[in-house]
This record gives sequence, structure tokens and C-alpha cells, in this order.
Amino acid sequence: MASGTPVEAELVQAELVQARGLTKRYGDRTALDGASFAVREGEIFGILGPNGAGKTTAVECVAGLRRPDSGEVRVLGRDPRRGGRELRERVGVQLQQAKLPDAIKVGEALRLYASFYRRPRDWRELLDDLGLADHVGARFGRLSGGQKQRVNVALALVGDPRLAILDELTTGLDPHARRETWDAVARIRDRGVTVILVSHFMDEVERLCDRLAVFDRGRVVAVDTPAGLIDRVDAAYRLSFRPMDGTFSDGPLRDLAGVARVEREGGRVVVTGRGRFADEVTAALARRRLLVADLRIEPRTLDGAFVALTGNGGTGRDGNGTDRMGGDR
Repeated sequence: MASGTPVEAELVQAELVQARGLTKRYGDRTALDGASFAVREGEIFGILGPNGAGKTTAVECVAGLRRPDSGEVRVLGRDPRRGGRELRERVGVQLQQAKLPDAIKVGEALRLYASFYRRPRDWRELLDDLGLADHVGARFGRLSGGQKQRVNVALALVGDPRLAILDELTTGLDPHARRETWDAVARIRDRGVTVILVSHFMDEVERLCDRLAVFDRGRVVAVDTPAGLIDRVDAAYRLSFRPMDGTFSDGPLRDLAGVARVEREGGRVVVTGRGRFADEVTAALARRRLLVADLRIEPRTLDGAFVALTGNGGTGRDGNGTDRMGGDR
């Protein structure tokens, strides 16, 4: 990105990460296909995408753990593969595959990792910030899932980095542990650390992320705020109701302007559409003097925007009933 005006120069300086045209292939498979994005200082930047979209490969290139076949990465103005110790100490990484031995104690792990850095944070203070002060002597294998993830976050932060890369923090956690982890991530940003968060959870990125890059088939198809992504794709939303007449036919609703589909879910009729379709549906019900109960209009969602951007309807459900997408490179 060339810096022309002073405003443009200031924007460039505010970008801690710049990735341009990243391409990476594994044999016949293309993991990244010209992906480009930039991460601004002080934000939580989400990377979202379906299974195999190239998300993990992208953050591994940013962390200097993998070399792209072509394209350019700059982290704090340097090539992460050649930035040396100074750059490595400014970037904290928690990868999905990372795991400590079950027998190691929390305090031992933090003390060990702190010894790798010339100017580490006070690891005791860090544990206190993350609500782990009472678990200094606990063995890692005896911690709950949420506590383990907060220890992993602590390990990524013990070097006092400017940038933290967090990959799939809450996969497999129960709802309470997920929210504890979200609070920990928010506190990281509040301390001035820029965060790249790779996630499959729509509620997670909507709550935490300032901006998102949506990956699909190795490319970045959109970068915006969560609300901006929803607005820019005119994502579908839903209207639902329970018919009071057992002979109710939903056929006439299918031909209304803006209606995408009409489905039955238990005893409810669910109409999905865009634009002013809800007005069309309610007017049609009134014209036919059809009585309905419990009419609800659900807002447009990031999940709907994701499907519109990627053409991927393969969102599944995790064990907690939360919308998610499969996790892979």
C-alpha cells in the first residue's frame, strides 16, 4: 500500500499487520489464493470462514511459522520470517494444536515461558488478570476446559506482545467457560494488545471483534465490521408464527415479493426473505383474515451474511447448540 497523503501515511502506520496477495499450496490443494487483509493497532480482528478456507494457514504466515509461496506479509513493518528475536518477542501466539503436559503446574509453565523473553510480563500479575491466581499450584491436566484456555492465553501474553494471535480459543468449551474466555480476550485488548482471533462461532465474533475478514476457498471475500457485513450483503431474516387454523396453507406466501422460502418447524410457519417481505406476509395474512399467534420477526444475522458471502450453507451445531463452522486449514 503506497502512502500518498498524510492521512494515508497515518493509516499505514496504524496497521500492525499487512498481508498482500498470499498464496500457499500443499501439493494439488490451494490453501491461500491471493488473500489480502490488514490489522489495525488496538483492534480485535476476526478471521472467519468455512472448513478449509485457509484461516489457520493465513495466521501461521503472519506468525512466521509458515512461508507463503507468493505474496507479502509485514508484521510491525517486518517480514515475520526474518524479523529475528525482537519481532518474535512482540508477537504472542496460541495455536489450536497447542497443549501443555498434564503434569506441569500452572506456575511452572508460566515461569518457563517467561524465561524465553528478555522483558517478560510479571506472570503472577498476568494470572491474576485472567482469574487464575488461585491455580498457580494446580496441575494443567486437572483444570477445567475454560481454565486451560485461559492458561494458553497467559502463555501467549507472557512476553508482553503488541500482537496476540489466538486460534480457536473456545472450541469444545461449555457456555460458561466460553464467556469466561471471551472476558479474558476483551481484557487483553483493554491492555492495549492488538488481537487476531480465528473463530468459527458467530456469537463470539459478533461480541468480540471490531472487524472481520471472511475467508472462502483461500480468498478474503469481505472485510468489515460485523454489522457492516450484515448490511452490505442484504442478509435474509425470518418471520415466524403459529397458525390458529389447522387447515392453514402456506402456499400463497411463497409467491410474495422478497420471500425466499417457507418452511414448517414443528407447529410454526417460518418465512425467510429480504427487503419488505415481512410487510407483504402480514398484509397477505390480513387480506385472507387468517388468525395467527406468537408472530416474531428475527433480525438479520451474521450467519445469514456469511452464507450470502460464501455460498456455504454448511454451518453445523456444536455440542452446546451454537452455530459454528467446521475447523480446518
